[in-house]
Amino acid sequence: MKTIAIIPARGGSKRLPRKNVMDFFGKAMIGWTIEAAIQSQCFDRILVYTEDFDIANTSRIYGAEVPFMRDSYFDDFSPVALATHKALCEAEMFWQEKYDIVVQLMANCPLRDETDIKKSIENFKKQNLVSQISCFKFGFMNPWWAATMDDSGKPNYLFPEAKNQRSQDLPNLYCPSGAIWISSTQSLKKTQTFYIPEHKFFALDWTSSVDIDDQNDLDLARVCYELKTTSRSNKLTFKSNST
Repeated sequence: MKTIAIIPARGGSKRLPRKNVMDFFGKAMIGWTIEAAIQSQCFDRILVYTEDFDIANTSRIYGAEVPFMRDSYFDDFSPVALATHKALCEAEMFWQEKYDIVVQLMANCPLRDETDIKKSIENFKKQNLVSQISCFKFGFMNPWWAATMDDSGKPNYLFPEAKNQRSQDLPNLYCPSGAIWISSTQSLKKTQTFYIPEHKFFALDWTSSVDIDDQNDLDLARVCYELKTTSRSNKLTFKSNST
């Protein structure tokens, strides 16, 4: 099955300006996504779709293709799926190719790696899905205990029946992540969204799922990178000592 990766990346980020090309542990942030896509060996094409020439040039350096520029849907309001849909249609016209599967990889998710991509696509194919959205399980920030708060500090619990229950007695809750969204090209062309009624979740580790939109997200991503790097190093050391 012919598969295309589309990496939508606009230059007009407001909360964290120029985030897609800012340095993240020695690489442009978008470079982590491009290299993960290449190393996964899952794609016939890896396309970066951007209106920004700096992002385009940086993407080419890391090995992605940018044969045409994004001319719409790079404002602060358009759903990113609209840009991915348009990029897919333009890619098929430009290369005179038809794709069966489209995988949207957000450039602001640098901690998702090639293994995450492989496992996600394998699950999509194995389950014969039409649309799949990456997610992660909530941990200590338990949404079952979420509340709004008025000016006096009085909480209004969203789930009042859960506030006195232990976390281990409550169902797991999951949050979508922009890391890896997959659709059949037929479905995306028809609906222009991944959120079709038949969409399914695929859980990633929370350290692979961080979406970087502001400074707090960036700080968290840096901590997660150190955690993943330390864990990987410890595994290699253990394996070396065992042999």
